[in-house]
Amino acid sequence: MDHASFLSFIKTVLIIILVYYLFKFAFKLFAPYLLNKAVSKVSENFQKQQQAYQNQNSQQTQQPDFETELKQNKIPKERKKVGEYIDFEEVD
Repeated sequence: MDHASFLSFIKTVLIIILVYYLFKFAFKLFAPYLLNKAVSKVSENFQKQQQAYQNQNSQQTQQPDFETELKQNKIPKERKKVGEYIDFEEVD
């Protein structure tokens, strides 16, 4: 009985090692393709966001904001003179 359990243990360890090396080989084979695909997808999303941002900014510059026009049309207020400047000197 000890003999059968030892053989099944060895068989299990060999299967685990075989599966490990198969995954390692498959990862080396498919990793460059998957990484290239992921990088191109991220780059595409970045370009879409950048294009949307540029379109939004160009629309804002073409259509002036109403509040901005009001601020530009206001006449600046004169500042009140509250007194005269006094230069204090130290006394020994």
